[in-house]
Amino acid sequence: MSLEKVIRSIPDFPEPGIIFRDITTVLQDPDALALAVDIIADKVEGADFDLVVGPESRGFIFGVPVAYKLKKGFIPVRKKGKLPYLTVQRTYNLEYGQAIIEMHRDAIKPGQKVVVIDDLLATGGTCKALVELVEELGGVIASMVFLIELEALKGRNLLKGYDIHSIIKY
Repeated sequence: MSLEKVIRSIPDFPEPGIIFRDITTVLQDPDALALAVDIIADKVEGADFDLVVGPESRGFIFGVPVAYKLKKGFIPVRKKGKLPYLTVQRTYNLEYGQAIIEMHRDAIKPGQKVVVIDDLLATGGTCKALVELVEELGGVIASMVFLIELEALKGRNLLKGYDIHSIIKY
């Protein structure tokens, strides 16, 4: 099975000239979902790390089963105001404005190594903010794995110096 063939491409969404890569087709297909989780887990299995970190919401979808499979903890990174305990936060730029993500202040202990898992690497803004949160708490980024990378948006440039893996590149 090829995940590229399962992912649906939707032209002109959210605006003309954009091709949206829709992963809901992967999520609907039990074999494709299992394959995606297995491939992501294979990219980090054997690596030296303590925790998986994933941003809301699709980072949860792929990060939690990988953490479970590899017997690691999972740390959610959420939009501002969604976590109930003391948080650290980071503001980052979107195409049209800004957003804020948060993580619990006690989620990562100094020196813990983390793997970041998400569905998409586009401009890199969300992931860069997430990395800054992890490092503010004293965590170390061991690796990052994305199901899809949109190479034309050059998100890797914002994340230079980190170990980055993408399963599918467009």
